[in-house]
Amino acid sequence: MLALAIPANVLAQQPLKANVIHWWTSGGESAAVRQFADAYNKAGGLWVDNAIAGADQARATTINRIVGGTAPVAAQFNTSKQFRDIVEQGMLNNVDDVAAQGKWDQVLPQPILDAIRINGHYYAAPVNIHMPGWFFYSKPAFKKAGIAAEPQNWEEFIAALGKLKSAGLVPLAFGGQVWQEKITFDAVFAVVGGRDLYLKVYRDHDQAAIKSDAFKQVLVQFKRLRGFVDAGSPGRNWNDATAMVVSGKAGVQIMGDWAKGEFAAANLVAGKDYGCFPGFGPKSPYMVAGDAFVFPKSNKADVVKAQKLLASVVTAPASQVAFSARKGSIPARLDIDGAGLDQCAQLGLSIIKDKSRQLPNPEMLVPPDQNGALQDVLTNFWNRNQAAEDAQKAFAAALKG
Repeated sequence: MLALAIPANVLAQQPLKANVIHWWTSGGESAAVRQFADAYNKAGGLWVDNAIAGADQARATTINRIVGGTAPVAAQFNTSKQFRDIVEQGMLNNVDDVAAQGKWDQVLPQPILDAIRINGHYYAAPVNIHMPGWFFYSKPAFKKAGIAAEPQNWEEFIAALGKLKSAGLVPLAFGGQVWQEKITFDAVFAVVGGRDLYLKVYRDHDQAAIKSDAFKQVLVQFKRLRGFVDAGSPGRNWNDATAMVVSGKAGVQIMGDWAKGEFAAANLVAGKDYGCFPGFGPKSPYMVAGDAFVFPKSNKADVVKAQKLLASVVTAPASQVAFSARKGSIPARLDIDGAGLDQCAQLGLSIIKDKSRQLPNPEMLVPPDQNGALQDVLTNFWNRNQAAEDAQKAFAAALKG
């Protein structure tokens, strides 16, 4: 048979195929990422979904495929230092022109810019902001325990946990896994230690700050929570802990705003069936985390075009709102009207616009290996009868150098 030549104008009309690696595999996450896929397809692309369960596994697959010469067009990473090494090794394309056209330097919070802009170039397209330290509570549980209002400071919060315990409820729904212990500690650190101490420790690695009495008190207050979790907490998945609050069996969970997906799946409404607050008082720090797509190195014109189109689509206002409405996050852009988002998200959007409350999450400030070492320190402190002073010394050692 004779091969038929395909006219150049037909080839030009072929959609820009984008094989995209991500770890959004739960029901709510799948619905969220579908918003990006649909928007990309409508923009003239062809989204090829490559969902891989587990963040570590997905990132490892991405790096292995880059090294092996079968790189995807785009891949999910957290908005953190996770991809800095592969930037320095020349493994990623930048999307500077997309950033310039979208005026990212004007519409993104500084912690996000600091994470994605490396040596003056934009190496990731941020899709959302997650705040990992929200306090979610069951309104029926609070009512049963006689708690009339949200606590306004740390001691009021501890008192509320005590009332929940006296009412026969599990005060704090907790999953005893290292990453959950770490984000719970960071939430305590932000509200008890405050912004300045937090930055001195995580950003500056200030040994004097780590060895201070103020930081010791952060550890002490973190450990106080141990008395308010149930015996089944070790090894529990985060969503199973959320289910305890959903059912009213437990009063409070400290978790990222992705937990809202579990409340939504149970048809619970923020402000009516459950409450949320990101800290105590009108000036409490708001930790900034989130997700982004990076773009593996390629010189192929169609791949580069696909990467730029994808970066434009996932950072467009409509795409970000549609994604966050299903993911539980808020858009990464500050110029978005979030009127259609839930009460917690609207609160988050109003807070994030106050630059004085924006606080980079630790993974934006600490390399992955040191973050892992800190997780080991905190899980050891949480699960063993260790003095706060000893944990303090171990924390200082992990951040040294």
